[in-house]
Order: sequence, then C-alpha cells, then structure tokens
Amino acid sequence: MSSSAMPSSGTPSAGQHAVTVLGLGPMGRALASAFLAAGVRTTVWNRTPGRDGELVAAGAVSAASPEEAVAASPLTVVCLVNYDATDSVLRQEAVTDALKGRSVVNLSADAPDRARDTGRWADEHGIGYLDGAIMTPTPTIGTPAGVFLHSGPEALYREHRPVLDALGGTHTHLGEEVSRAAAYDIALLDIFWTSMTGYVHALAVARAEGISPTELAPFAQGIGAILPPLFQELAEEVENGTYSGEGNPLTSAVSTMAHIVHASEAHGIDAGVMRAAEDLARRTVALGHGAEGFTRIAEVLGRR
Repeated sequence: MSSSAMPSSGTPSAGQHAVTVLGLGPMGRALASAFLAAGVRTTVWNRTPGRDGELVAAGAVSAASPEEAVAASPLTVVCLVNYDATDSVLRQEAVTDALKGRSVVNLSADAPDRARDTGRWADEHGIGYLDGAIMTPTPTIGTPAGVFLHSGPEALYREHRPVLDALGGTHTHLGEEVSRAAAYDIALLDIFWTSMTGYVHALAVARAEGISPTELAPFAQGIGAILPPLFQELAEEVENGTYSGEGNPLTSAVSTMAHIVHASEAHGIDAGVMRAAEDLARRTVALGHGAEGFTRIAEVLGRR
C-alpha cells in the first residue's frame, strides 16, 4: 500500500489544473462541485441533458459531447453506474481518439475483472488509466470524511494527485495492479450489504416478537461495537491458518443459527440468508472442522 494513504494536504489554486467529469448523478455532481470549490477548471458532461445547471452556474463548462468533454482536460474522472455505462461512453471511436495521450480516473463501481479489461483497453489506445473506488457517501465528498481508493501506475497516480486532492478526504494508492481498488471495493461492500441484510432481518424478527426497532437499536449498536477488534483478530486467524475454535467452536455457531431460522420461520419471515449461512457452517462441520472456529469457513469457501 502506497505511503500516499493519507488525507489530502491541500487543494489546487484556480487555473492551475483542469478536469473533466463524465456522469452527473448524485455522486458525479458532488465530485464536480468539489473540484469547482477547490478552483479546478471543470468541464462536465452527462448522457441525460439538464443535470449540469447548478454546476454551470457555479463555473463549470458544459460540453456538448463526451469527445468534446474529454478533449478539454488532461484528466477525465468518470462516475457512471457501472462499466457497461463506462464502456458505452469511453469506447466510442471519437472519445477514444480524443483520450489518447490523456488520463482517466474511473470511479465507477464494478467487478475486478472489468477493471482489468478496461485497463488493457486503455493501454492499447495510449490512455493513462487509474481505477478507483469511493468508499463513503455523497455528503462526504469535498470534506475530510471522504475515502478514496486508487490502483494502477503509481507515477500516473502521483501526477494527478494534486487534482484528486480537491476531492478532500483520504486517498490511498493500493498498488500497480489496476484491479486492486475494485477488489477492495467488492470485499468491503460484501461486509456492508451482508451486515445490512442481517440488521433489517433482525428488526423484522424482533418486531414479530413485540420488540420495536428503536428498542432493539441500542443493543444492536453494542453488537456492532464488538466487531472492529474481531475483524482484526479473525483476519490474522485466516492469514495464519489457525482457525481457533476455543470458546466458540463451529458446532456452537450452527446451533445458534438454527435457533434464528426456527424463530424467523415461526413468524413466516423468510430465513433464506441465515439458512445459507447455516448451510455453509454445517458443510464445514461435515468436513471435520466442527471444533474449529467460524473463520474456517473462509478457507472452505476458497477451496478449488
């Protein structure tokens, strides 16, 4: 991980840098606004017209086409819904030609293999390419609370870091392999969405038992507070291959999961997510790992 994993230390002065932003959904507009606020000359374009009014009023230049947009700046920041959308814009012949000799930072979200494919395409066409991920919500953009991950050629990252600093927050360069940011993004979103699913399922079960969501919330926060130190401890277990079950063997975990399934289904609440977790745990026990810890499941999942 690069030593550039630190908060932004400053912002460019007006006229010193220029950037193009492709995609003006809520996040794209937030990115463009942050660039403008930092004095970066900002050109914007969106597939659906009409989203750039406030940005233009704040000083942005509205481009009539994506090729005109990318030709206006040495750096283009892309923030679209996925890489299908990114490809539909960047791989137009006129846009690709206009990008030659320029750079792209792609902050759209997608899978690591898509990032690798886009990186190859950029190399073939003489386009500098950095992949990236935004790990915090729209209101954090332009503030110290933003978190940005980047991967790709470090020299290219350092070249454009002064402009990226305008977005505020913490920027981390994860390495030269272009798909690293997308891989981190997928893994971290995995944690987030499975956790969110568990929480809303817990709220449904609690309410069915007469416990209101606000009554449960303080105790749910207590469960959440247990997790940060566990994340580090369990990561070390998986990395070292120890899978300790001391104090909480996998067989015990299976038992509590079965209780959750039973209580849920007694109220007619779909327990599919917990059934899937229970199935993984039972499969791992059946392979002879019942006395080991929950983290053994990660090793079983990773088997070819």
